[in-house]
Amino acid sequence: MTKQKKGFWTFVFSLIPGAGEMHMGFMKQGISIMAVFWGLIGLSSFFETSAFVLGLPLLWFYSFFNVHNLKSLTEEEFYSLQDDYAFHLEVLVANKKDLVHKYHNMIAAILIFIGLTILWNNSYRLFRILLPDYFANIIIRLGDMLPQIVLGIAIIMLGISMVRGKKKELEDNESA
Repeated sequence: MTKQKKGFWTFVFSLIPGAGEMHMGFMKQGISIMAVFWGLIGLSSFFETSAFVLGLPLLWFYSFFNVHNLKSLTEEEFYSLQDDYAFHLEVLVANKKDLVHKYHNMIAAILIFIGLTILWNNSYRLFRILLPDYFANIIIRLGDMLPQIVLGIAIIMLGISMVRGKKKELEDNESA
C-alpha cells in the first residue's frame, strides 16, 4: 500500500473513473471500475444504443465519492483497507468450467454474432457496388439496425427465461 494521498492530483484523478483509486494505490479496485466504465462505452458504441450509457453517471459518481471518502479516512483506517476488485463476479459462479459448459451455446452465439458484425462492417461497401441502389440501401439500413435488433431480442429472451425460471421455482416450492 502506498502513502495516503490528499493533494491536487488526487482530485484531478478522481474525475476519471478508476484513476483516483489507482492513484491512491488501490490498483485492483481502480482497474475494475475503469474496465466497467470503458466497457459500457464500448458496448454502447458497438450496439449503437445509448442504453448502456445510462450507467456511466452512476459509476462516475461512485468512483468520485469513493476516492474522496478514501482521502478523508484517518491513516489507521486507510492502511487497514485491502485492495480488492470492486465487483466480485466469482461469487456468481463457483466453478468457471460449469459456467462455460452451461452457457456454451449462448457464448458460441455471441461470438458468431460479433464475428458476423465485424464481417458485415468490413464488407457492406461491396453490396453497394454490386447491387442496384434501391436494394443496396435496404440491405445496408437493415445491417445498421441489426445489432440493436439482436440486442432487443436477447433482452426479451433473457426476461422470458427469468420469468420461466421464477415460475418453475414457485411451482417447485408449492409442490414440496
